[in-house]
Amino acid sequence: MAQKRAASGKQRAGDAHPVPMRGFSQSLPMALLRAREAVMRQFRPNLRKHDLTEQQWRILRALAAVDAIDATELARAAFLLGPSLSRILRDLDARGLIERQTDTNDLRRGLLSISPKGLKLIAQVAPTSEAIYAAIAARYGVRRLDELQRMLVDLEASLAGDLLVAERE
Repeated sequence: MAQKRAASGKQRAGDAHPVPMRGFSQSLPMALLRAREAVMRQFRPNLRKHDLTEQQWRILRALAAVDAIDATELARAAFLLGPSLSRILRDLDARGLIERQTDTNDLRRGLLSISPKGLKLIAQVAPTSEAIYAAIAARYGVRRLDELQRMLVDLEASLAGDLLVAERE
């Protein structure tokens, strides 16, 4: 029976149970996750060498791009949940990589910024990170990588604000 389903195209190799949707390995979220993992495998050794996690690096990069930001905006920029962000900020603060201050316009609001020590760490990580980007571009193709980044930005923009079909029902 499984051979008949496979031959008819209704079940793909690796799909143990037929379901009324595309195969698991063919789903867009899985393809994006596989691609992300392939990319991050290139960067992780450099981050580990500097005693950084991926999430810590995202936070430092986000903070380096702004003068100051509140935790909610930082969580959104770094794609982290609040509880994870709090723990990571505590670790970065203990290492002296970030600074906390009170917003002078709203004393209830705390602002975060990267410290000089954090900027120094980014400067140490950056050359190897840029070399990894160059190696990826050489292997995949500069034009293809630029196009992929444009396509991902376009995909994100086209889906921004849209609810999933299941959420609408």
